[in-house]
Amino acid sequence: MNKLIQIHPNDNVLIVRQRIEPGDTETIHEKEIVFDKTLGLGHKIAAVDLRKGDIIIKYGVPIGSATIDLNAGTHIHLHNMKSDYIPTYTLDEEFIHAK
Repeated sequence: MNKLIQIHPNDNVLIVRQRIEPGDTETIHEKEIVFDKTLGLGHKIAAVDLRKGDIIIKYGVPIGSATIDLNAGTHIHLHNMKSDYIPTYTLDEEFIHAK
């Protein structure tokens, strides 16, 4: 992994440490991932397959939970995770389904 880093051994997300462009590939746990969009520094990528409700761990601490099933290599952000600790900004359902 050149453009991704795992900060803590218990993390189930990887952090983008170099900008990712569409077509870039990274190997995550022996599985090649081809990215289809630009991801900037600091964004989260699923390191493993996650199921809806699974706790998302970053920096060794839980930061929220998956709102849908996620495959390894999926970009994790407000559209597919929620905070379990503070109110989370959510996008209108209409906006989410328009993509």
